Amino acid sequence: MDKFLREWRQDAVNKHQYETAIFVADKLLALTGDDQDSFYLAQIHFNTGNYNRAQSFLARGNLTDRNPQCRYLAAHCAIKLGKTEEALAILGDKNPTHLITAPGSARQKLRHVDVNTRAGARHGKHGSRSERVPTSEERDREDVNNIKSEAGMCYLRGLCYAKQNAFDRAKECYKTACQIDVQCFEAFDALMTNSLMSPTEEWKFLDSLNFDAINVPNNPSLSQEAAQFTKTLYTTRLSKYSRPTEFEEAVEQLTTHYKLADNPDIILARADQRYTSCRFREALELTSSVLKEDKYNFAILPVHLAALYELKERNVLFLLAHELTDTHPSEPCTWHAVGIYYLATHRIAEARRYFSKASVMDPHFGPAWIGFAHTFAEEGEHDQAISAYSTAARLFQGTHLPQLFLGMQNLQLNNMVLAHEYLDTAYQLCPTDPLLLNEMGAVYYHEGHLMEAISMFRRALGISEQNNADIASLIPIRTNLGHALRRDGQLEEALQTFEDVLRHGVKDASVFSAKGLVLLELGRTWDAVTAFHEALAVAPQDPMATDLLNRALETNEDDASFAGADKTIGTEQSLGEEDSDEEIEEVERLLGGRLREIQQNKVAGRSRRRRNVPLDDPSALEESMAVDSDG
Repeated sequence: MDKFLREWRQDAVNKHQYETAIFVADKLLALTGDDQDSFYLAQIHFNTGNYNRAQSFLARGNLTDRNPQCRYLAAHCAIKLGKTEEALAILGDKNPTHLITAPGSARQKLRHVDVNTRAGARHGKHGSRSERVPTSEERDREDVNNIKSEAGMCYLRGLCYAKQNAFDRAKECYKTACQIDVQCFEAFDALMTNSLMSPTEEWKFLDSLNFDAINVPNNPSLSQEAAQFTKTLYTTRLSKYSRPTEFEEAVEQLTTHYKLADNPDIILARADQRYTSCRFREALELTSSVLKEDKYNFAILPVHLAALYELKERNVLFLLAHELTDTHPSEPCTWHAVGIYYLATHRIAEARRYFSKASVMDPHFGPAWIGFAHTFAEEGEHDQAISAYSTAARLFQGTHLPQLFLGMQNLQLNNMVLAHEYLDTAYQLCPTDPLLLNEMGAVYYHEGHLMEAISMFRRALGISEQNNADIASLIPIRTNLGHALRRDGQLEEALQTFEDVLRHGVKDASVFSAKGLVLLELGRTWDAVTAFHEALAVAPQDPMATDLLNRALETNEDDASFAGADKTIGTEQSLGEEDSDEEIEEVERLLGGRLREIQQNKVAGRSRRRRNVPLDDPSALEESMAVDSDG
């Protein structure tokens, strides 16, 4: 009868007929009085949302004290009820670190057992039970469910600490959960999603996991393949900055050997990698392919929304945000999408309100925090922006983005010491982000360390080109490099750099003015006049281009006068050259003053809008106009 009732109960659960399952499980428990049957009945109540009733069943007979599975379920009920302290009391505050195994230890033990068995066979021994498998191995196999429950309790302990904002303790709990049971993906995902580790730490942690503990019964070769497959899957979840080659190899293996090319998680990993490389159009194509089949895939929506913002697809943003508010008003990502739309249309107050709503609904939703801080930066409210970015830095300790944005804000405020400190911290976390390198070059530029600035700009360009980044994302870095080269006296290369920028269709008065100034310093005054006229064609009221044009015309007129004068008067010619040098110095002085004035007046305008992105991705290089507005 008990066998019949268990099959009936399982069939009802499979059909989601929970009332039937509860009815049958109750009779089965009365018939057997078995702890396992009591646990299954509590599980059914948990699945129906009756958390208090599930706890009451687990409390009978002190099941939570005697059975790790029951203790796990009781703590999970407490968390669902919002009773964090009660959950911690059930779980305890210590992780069972004695259950952690080192990488390869399980496979080595199995090999050792296999060798002993074969050796016994060669000597004519049939092998006793103790010779085949050590006692500890036998015990581990018998208690495998309990070990998995202990790993699950470490994960729940981490959730509790995260709710209390004790992120260091939460991180250790998540790590221990994975080290005890490498198949506890929820703990691994919590580490990656919440950016609790730096990119370097993530790879070291992956290497510390014992994938060899994965076991397929009676099939050692399949166990090895399963271990490698799981490690490859986990690799695609790591940061896309530090080891792009290994990431591509993992994706290639999964797409070719296991036919996972169309799997949403693999496509998300590829789209994230494209986005961090500033290949926004490719990222959007990948995310759109997933949303075409599953339009409410909330895992891929943040990257999709970011790509839409970068490509200025405001109409698509509007339609998507409108649909999400109709169908999923309880999802934080829905209101994050609304905030991005308002940010894209420069309605900052509305954007801030919806970013705030998303962060309140899920305090650990990183993109909403970054978007919320960007709204203050967009309006020039630097103090509030710094406060918001600091909160994001505390919540997401493993990502360099909050530190990067803090450095950018202090650069706007001309606090070079603090800007250096924050950018150096970000650099230690991620030394391969082109946006970060561009901002560090800007700081060096403002400090007068031109060679260091040029080196940073060149590195940023090299990494971006290696990543096949969109051409538009390279323009700000090239512009900044041109300014640094001009200031350093490398005029020919500076001129070539500015011409490269303009060749890509840029219509920016400051770039034309910078090119004209280089031509003026090279003595090509008429070409400089032409460049300043082009600047004024773009921005007729630009005061810097107007003043420089007047200077260039005066210089050109003087050159023409000297050309018509008597060529034999060497002293007059020499004097004219000195006057020309003095005028160039005056132009430099005037340019610096004008640019500083413009930077102060327009600090909330175009340059900042280029800096800020709606999500936590640093590869939007078009945001990084750190130098060009300051000449």
